[in-house]
Amino acid sequence: MEETKTTYRPTLEAIEAAAERLKGIATVTPLVRNARYSKHFGANIFFKREDLQEVRSYKIRGSYNKIASLSPTQIENEIVCASAGNHAQGVAISCKLLKIKGTIFMPSPTPNQKIEQVKMFGEEYVDVILVGDTFDDASHAAMEECERLNKTFIHPFNDEKVIEGQATVGLEIIDQAESHPIDYVFVPVGGGGLASGLSSVFKILSPQTKIISVEPKGAPAMLTSIRANRNIELKTIDSFVDGAAVKRVGDLNFAICKETLHRVVTVDEGKVCQTILELYNKDAIIVEPAGALSLSALEQFSDEIKGKNVVCVISGSNNDITRTAEIKERALLYANLKHYFIVKFPQRSGALRDFVVDILGPNDDITHFEYTKKANRENDVAVVGLELKSPDDLEPLITKMKLHNFYGDYLNNKPDLFQFLV
Repeated sequence: MEETKTTYRPTLEAIEAAAERLKGIATVTPLVRNARYSKHFGANIFFKREDLQEVRSYKIRGSYNKIASLSPTQIENEIVCASAGNHAQGVAISCKLLKIKGTIFMPSPTPNQKIEQVKMFGEEYVDVILVGDTFDDASHAAMEECERLNKTFIHPFNDEKVIEGQATVGLEIIDQAESHPIDYVFVPVGGGGLASGLSSVFKILSPQTKIISVEPKGAPAMLTSIRANRNIELKTIDSFVDGAAVKRVGDLNFAICKETLHRVVTVDEGKVCQTILELYNKDAIIVEPAGALSLSALEQFSDEIKGKNVVCVISGSNNDITRTAEIKERALLYANLKHYFIVKFPQRSGALRDFVVDILGPNDDITHFEYTKKANRENDVAVVGLELKSPDDLEPLITKMKLHNFYGDYLNNKPDLFQFLV
């Protein structure tokens, strides 16, 4: 990547000062070798378990470091933030620990579980205000409050003290990996707070380590900006990986990342869902979508990392259990095992039985069925969702549907219709 100078780069002294400030506040999370991933890739794969923080993400590092650095006047005037997730929890617990009053603006549709978590961590030091339908609405209201009452806005990533706080993750990795120098670090990137801080540490203390930032395919703000060599705001994003889906990365973060990252890659949201389910079923580890990004990118580097020491930052585990069905659905779609069709049924008795007996294979499951019978029509249609055991079963299935005149249309490749099903 092109070498340019930035106006701000976190210094080792500032990062070490943040680490000192965070002693007894943020957990020094374990760096543990995962046997399953290590065997699969023929490498030493280590997990940096930031999901084990008290607030279940690394966000407490930057939030606390920023708020603890405020002047007496700023503390007296109180602080404000806008967030629907981990940043809000980091700010809330920081307010309680530092006994500083804060107001946290959250979008009205925020799940009640997340709202209650913020209130629990902040206790009497935090007021939660629900406003608007989106994060942008909440952020706009938070900025208005800052201007009106001269409060300090605690940005989730585009702030020097926040970056230096997140950078302590990198400091810990280097300290913990002293006996086995790290060849690669895979780190999730959303706004860029963690990626810019961590990569700065390695640039100073372990410049031979390659830092790979991973963002969701549906929100490639950092990759798009680095390719253009300027910070670009995306017009639309897929917000599924909510902890890392931003339209625009921070200006400070972009200026650092374009110099310190070895590569930025994206992973499909469906692949992220596969990783979430595998971690739960095989390792008993619960992660949120953003927390699975780093591991989801390893397949792209399978040849390159063979025999190497690799660290994957597991950034958080604030996963809403109500999303489990959607996570499973996206994982099956990505694996080419879940398919939706418009199926034509003749208006006669036994048509559905014929479809099940003559068309479906012995291992095919009907997972979705919507049918409305209409009078005076030779054929009616149903929207049918099928789960297959193997991707190879799809073409024979379509062939049989066409042969027996059941085939109406295939919906997986029609996003305008498909979005109403998934």
